[in-house]
Amino acid sequence: MHSLQFSPVALLTAAFASVAPAPVCSQGYPTRPLRIIVPTSPGAGSDYAARLISQPLSVRLGQQVVVENRPGGGTMIGSEIVARSRADGYTLLTGGPSLAINPSIYKSVPYDALRDFAPITQTISQSLVLVVHPSLPAKSVKGLIVLAKARPGDIVFGSAGQGSGPHLSMELFLLLSGTRMLHVPYKGPAQAIVDLTG
Repeated sequence: MHSLQFSPVALLTAAFASVAPAPVCSQGYPTRPLRIIVPTSPGAGSDYAARLISQPLSVRLGQQVVVENRPGGGTMIGSEIVARSRADGYTLLTGGPSLAINPSIYKSVPYDALRDFAPITQTISQSLVLVVHPSLPAKSVKGLIVLAKARPGDIVFGSAGQGSGPHLSMELFLLLSGTRMLHVPYKGPAQAIVDLTG
């Protein structure tokens, strides 16, 4: 696989969000297991981050920390679960760009990101990378643009899902380069990577 750097949107962040009120901490928080809801499929950056920190967090807090994937609906399914949970700090969310993107692309979003979540920390940052299969005759971004202009709509690109950061970044790339490609949205990045390499 040939890796091409893509920079129009170069940084994604994931932050844990919770609606825990301050008094909870003064009462010996936590007194029971915590749950981290990951609103994407296994293998996504936010899933990796949640699994990476869950064990050390469990040791530090003295309580079990369970990671639970709840993908679907452009991350709205998992995010709604957290938004509807008790505001006690025991249900956390790995949030990302979709918290800001979804209200702009969907008619109805079952939560208000500013009202229903309180950021705790940034856990990861990710760079977006544009890659092509080695069989494609494009060996640079310029070469990909030339090829896409010669074959409008014939080149297919995959993303982590409709309205995801990678999808919108690619749409920006198409707009800025004056090209057209066919978008194939996946339910997460893992299957898109498998299909690309296959």
